[in-house]
Formats: sequence, C-alpha cells, structure tokens
Amino acid sequence: MAKESFFVNGENLLKKVKEIIAEGNVTKISISDKTGKELMSFPVNIGILGAVFAPIFVAIGAVASLLAEYKITVEKEDKADDAGAESTKEQE
Repeated sequence: MAKESFFVNGENLLKKVKEIIAEGNVTKISISDKTGKELMSFPVNIGILGAVFAPIFVAIGAVASLLAEYKITVEKEDKADDAGAESTKEQE
C-alpha cells in the first residue's frame, strides 16, 4: 500500500477529504494535527453510501473549525504493483 500526505489548513480540511474519497482507490484516511498527533482515522470502503460518511464529515467539520494546520495521510491500493506481480508470475 502506498501512503500519501497532504497538509491543509482547517478551512480546506473537509473539502480535501471529500476530494480524496471521490478519487477512489483509497483504503484509509488519517487526520493528524501539525505535531503529528492523530485526531481521527477511518477506513474508506468502496460501496459505502454517502449516508455512512455524513457523521464522519460532521466530525471533520468540527475539527476544521479550529482553523489550525492538519496533515491528511491517505493509504491507497497499489494497482500498478499488483499488475506487475501478476505479469511477473505469467513470465515464470
């Protein structure tokens, strides 16, 4: 799994999380403060309805209202690595 990190300020936190979820291919999102303390973490499963995310978005909005700087860490599936492993197996 690949990890990516983004630094955003409070007013852009919810917008960025929604963008990340919309991109797809994400398995987990963690939100930390600027000191690295994890504030929240939640899995992102394909097929989860928006209604399930509503309480999460409310919590993110509450955290974002503090107008601080946050780090979003995103875990993504490596489709390229999986495809490469399959092609290697085919060559053997």
